[in-house]
Amino acid sequence: QVQLVESGGGLVQPGDSLKLSCATAGFTLDYYTIGWFRQAPGKDRDLVGCISASDGTTYYGSSFKGRSSISNDDSKSTISLQLRVLKSEDPAVYYCAINSGDVLAAGGLCVRTENFGSWGQGTQVTVSS
Repeated sequence: QVQLVESGGGLVQPGDSLKLSCATAGFTLDYYTIGWFRQAPGKDRDLVGCISASDGTTYYGSSFKGRSSISNDDSKSTISLQLRVLKSEDPAVYYCAINSGDVLAAGGLCVRTENFGSWGQGTQVTVSS
């Protein structure tokens, strides 16, 4: 059974950094691209970025380039998202999801949410002074 479990969310102050984790189980991680998305109340789900678990190729949404880093901890089957310089527009539920394949390693992009079939339950990030 495919499982994705996010953790690491919480309350931070503007300008802080935060590391979110996505623990995976039930599938061979190296065969897939894993994405991080976020959704604020009343808004669409936005792509933060994604990573090919096989070769480490990453892609970031335009709003997150330079402020986000996604990495793969092979030994723990965990995909991490490092968020830096958190802003007032960053509060949202952050989700990880598994793509239908390893689209990044194949030279494609990971921007279409409909290509992500299994999702975690999300972790809430709140930014407040």
